[in-house]
Amino acid sequence: MHPDIYKRPLLLVLILLIAGLFLFYKPAPSKRDVAHHIQQEITLTGRVEGFYRAKPTSNNVTLKVFSVNGEKATGYVYARLKNFEPAWKDTLEVPGKLQEPYGIDLLGNFNWRTYLASKHVFAEIKSEDVRIVKPAAWPWRVLRALREDILRVFAENFSPDLANIAGGILLGERGELDPELYSAFQDSGAIHLLVASGGNVGFVTLMTLAVCGLFNLRRKKALLLALAVAGIYTLVAGADAPLLRAYFMAVCACAGYYLGRNSGVFQGLLVSCFVILIWAPASLFETGFVMSFLATAALLICLNNYPVPAKWPRVVRFFAQIFLATLAVQLALLPVFTNVFYKVSLTGLAANMMLVPLASLLLGLSFAYYVFSVLHIGILLFYPTQFCLTIFQWLVEFFASFRLSALPVAAWSSGAIVSYYAFLFLALNVPVKNFVKKAALPLLTVALVAPVIGYATHRGTYVYLLDEWYKNAALVKTADGNLFVVAGKLPPEKIEPALHKLGRRQADAVFITQPGRAWEEVPWARQLIRPFEDVWPGENVGQFKHTAVRMEWGRHSTKDGRIWYNTGYSGSKKDDASYCFAIKEEPEICVAAGARFVQQDARVIEPTLNATVAEKL
Repeated sequence: MHPDIYKRPLLLVLILLIAGLFLFYKPAPSKRDVAHHIQQEITLTGRVEGFYRAKPTSNNVTLKVFSVNGEKATGYVYARLKNFEPAWKDTLEVPGKLQEPYGIDLLGNFNWRTYLASKHVFAEIKSEDVRIVKPAAWPWRVLRALREDILRVFAENFSPDLANIAGGILLGERGELDPELYSAFQDSGAIHLLVASGGNVGFVTLMTLAVCGLFNLRRKKALLLALAVAGIYTLVAGADAPLLRAYFMAVCACAGYYLGRNSGVFQGLLVSCFVILIWAPASLFETGFVMSFLATAALLICLNNYPVPAKWPRVVRFFAQIFLATLAVQLALLPVFTNVFYKVSLTGLAANMMLVPLASLLLGLSFAYYVFSVLHIGILLFYPTQFCLTIFQWLVEFFASFRLSALPVAAWSSGAIVSYYAFLFLALNVPVKNFVKKAALPLLTVALVAPVIGYATHRGTYVYLLDEWYKNAALVKTADGNLFVVAGKLPPEKIEPALHKLGRRQADAVFITQPGRAWEEVPWARQLIRPFEDVWPGENVGQFKHTAVRMEWGRHSTKDGRIWYNTGYSGSKKDDASYCFAIKEEPEICVAAGARFVQQDARVIEPTLNATVAEKL
């Protein structure tokens, strides 16, 4: 890639925009947003955006709101509709009580409310009495009927798992996969192939251009036709954010071509990113948005800077390009995957080298099978399609079967992420010698300095109080590098992601606060200390580097702030213990009352319901 691409003003403006949004923007409802009616009984009208998700008790979909109680309103609402199947682009009248989305802000755990906010949705509604105000226009009805008919043909002719795989690859509609098969897709690093993504849009565009080439259609006319076909595919596949981003990027690239500008696809990526962030700034905090643009940018830079030699055999070149593309995308997404899912697929690179070409084949083959089925000659492609789907499923399960297919990993610090991307950007541009000569020193400086700054700004002793419906746990991260867990009633599976979020795979010790608590040995605890078994009040638990830990009788506080102790041992679950941490010359830290509060001298830190309280001591 020519180094001048990095000098374009749009790239600098985009970087400044991203930095400004990251530092100063927080997703929030506008003045007329429907969210201002939360906790009220309302009747809203809104248009169905996307295709609904069938759940056990309701069909869930996002609505674009037009009015509330007859008055103009804006924004989006997540609707849970009982005994009603919302159809894409229909305008509905939905009565019900507006609610704030459910969300528990536990460190490292998924927060539904935050997830919806990244999509600019700040309210939910449940309703059983839904009415269609205005049916969708006929083009939308044709497109959704086509989608439904494709999925129907798959469901009627293939087993449930194979039908869901075909629907996922072609339309991003994977349905309810068997839980074990879904885990296999995650562990093999192939779960992205069941989502209609930008790669699908690109594949459809290229296939259309190839067909146009067979008929010697002029380049500009072929591009227009390819954009039209890709646009129809984008709509049929659901027109969700990744598809729209990819299609918009293709439109930008083609517009540059028509204007006689040698902008390239990379410029299209910049333009689409800029427009999307101006139109919907909350997209910056959406994982899918970040992954989409990082993957596309890495792919473009890598394939431009590391071209496969033309003299190589065509088959070798094909797989070499697949290898380079897969490697670039996986390297670009590694920190994101790590910090979101806390695991890495070691077999993902090998798996995707085989599964990505097969998925592209299935994309065309499954659609061709549908067309043949409509023409009542589907039998001609039934067995080839079934065979390829079966091989695809077998490969996914094969790569997921390895012991090290998916390793649990801890989240990266912000300094480590900046350093990693500085190194990666430099590595992707090594062949561009003129650029590397100028950029190497600044990039290496950033890569070396960022972790140091990150370490310096987060140095010290921190305490984290986790609360989920009065079930508590506390994490103590000390200045000497220890990480301790004081376990109240919060289950272990909610504590482990908090450890990973703090950059640790294991806690140096887990301290149980009550006897008889159903805690088994967990792989992320180097030591598990049980009260009245392993240690008694007044005894030192042990020395961890420069931190000494002592157990004492259960410490509690009254409403007016007085401290009292639950002394004596009865042998029942009513007994409890507190743990105190002495770190060098710092004041002692005591975690008490089943991890419901932390005391350091006169300072008392208490939890917030369904949230995480983080304090530097």
